[in-house]
Amino acid sequence: MAGHSHWAGIKHRKGRADKQRSKIFSKLSKEITVAAKLGSKDPNTNPRLRSAMQAARTANVPKDNIERAIRKSEVNKNLDYSSLTYEGFGPEKIAIIIEALTDNKNRTASNIRTIFQKFGGNLGESGVASHQFKQVGIIRIDKKKISSNDILEISINGGAEDCLSNDQYHEVIAAKDNFYKVKLEIEKKIQEFVSSRIEWLPINKILLNQEKTKTVLNFLEMLENDDDIQHVYANLEIDNNFGEKILI
Repeated sequence: MAGHSHWAGIKHRKGRADKQRSKIFSKLSKEITVAAKLGSKDPNTNPRLRSAMQAARTANVPKDNIERAIRKSEVNKNLDYSSLTYEGFGPEKIAIIIEALTDNKNRTASNIRTIFQKFGGNLGESGVASHQFKQVGIIRIDKKKISSNDILEISINGGAEDCLSNDQYHEVIAAKDNFYKVKLEIEKKIQEFVSSRIEWLPINKILLNQEKTKTVLNFLEMLENDDDIQHVYANLEIDNNFGEKILI
């Protein structure tokens, strides 16, 4: 969804939201299934499930799809998804962190490695890229839900580290250990979020020229198109003069 390091929102600005709709639904449903399988089926007592359902509703996933995804965790007892993190360097040595949910580790690793190789990148061992990021909790809220002043006040009182606003949404940033406390405080006022989860925030970002930036974006898009990949983070900075204004 955007903010600092995440690629997901760029698809919409490139006019590809409709084309990606079914894939987005599938990934959100998978997260709901895994969250329900690992914890309570009640979102009020399962923060991961609550966050997954909030994201699904924001993306206009039909209620039936959400309920089906929860039931799938009960019906398919043998369902076994693994949460995996991959690190490496893409084109132009951009640092990459990938979060995946997969029922076949070999398939996922092979697919990711192939994409890296196609763009001249390298998939590395754990720790090769993560030191260039920090993990924080990020909550994104539709600007129509609350004013900038009100969300700033709630965020500060709740213990958030920062609160930013762009043309689409407010973005509340909290320390990883304080994330759920901040989220619960905001939920007293707002129940629906664009997204809310622990993310990888780049410590320093790399600015490239337009041609190189386009190559990196094509690489990120190919990663996002893989069914097993849930989230992709990169320390790429996009100049506001690159086509239309794009924030990541």
